[in-house]
Amino acid sequence: MDRLFLALGALSGFVSVAAGAFGAHALKARLPPDLLAVFETGARYQMFHALALVAVGLLAARAPATALAVAGWAFLAGTVLFSGSLYALALTGARALGAVTPFGGVAFLVGWLALAWAALRA
Repeated sequence: MDRLFLALGALSGFVSVAAGAFGAHALKARLPPDLLAVFETGARYQMFHALALVAVGLLAARAPATALAVAGWAFLAGTVLFSGSLYALALTGARALGAVTPFGGVAFLVGWLALAWAALRA
């Protein structure tokens, strides 16, 4: 599980950097400032949680724990739901996609709580 979270974290970091560059260069002239800011928020939160996934992978390599697995999967789900919905909202303008974003935020919160729990139990 540790190598999976390390790999997913690294891939997510890659996608975050690519999305940030895409937003800064290709989308800057095509999106209105409010939607560009939404896209950039998705990329920023994806990078934060890519690093969190890497941390989960490193910690799981030292001391595997159920709480670490919960944290890793929650960070991954949060990235897909939160950042993914923001990317889709920015690119399509479909404001209804914003209804998905809070579920990703809750997944991020669950991930951070699970990581804290794992740290306290280690």
